[in-house]
Amino acid sequence: MNGLDSWLFPGGQFLGIRWSVWKLIGYAGNVIFFSRFLVQWYATEKLKRVVVPPAFWWLSLAGSLLLLIYALRQRDSVFILAYLFTWIPYTRNLIIHYRHLEAHLTCNGCGELCPPQSRYCFHCGAPLHKDQPPAHQPNRAA
Repeated sequence: MNGLDSWLFPGGQFLGIRWSVWKLIGYAGNVIFFSRFLVQWYATEKLKRVVVPPAFWWLSLAGSLLLLIYALRQRDSVFILAYLFTWIPYTRNLIIHYRHLEAHLTCNGCGELCPPQSRYCFHCGAPLHKDQPPAHQPNRAA
């Protein structure tokens, strides 16, 4: 046990479990990875349709990377293989999401952002022109 472990876990145990900083990393990865399902469930319930928000992919990426780090530390080949390539689809989905956001068109009539394939503004009905520059939107996290 190193100094940080003995400071955090006197006697090496808490709740009957032998803890270490590496175990905290592993559990943090599990908690973050699990929380993505709560985010997706909330977004789907809120909109009453199936939705996979970008937070789902960010949590997937963070959780799987923490679990990979833990697996590498434990030298568990099964666990390492399980998380070695999961970052690829998560990262790709984030790239696709942000490219799609950048391609939105701004309605000249009302200023609303419209999906790239729209011919008319869903808000005011004004025609959208494909030669319009794409919307460069500020962070719309709210």
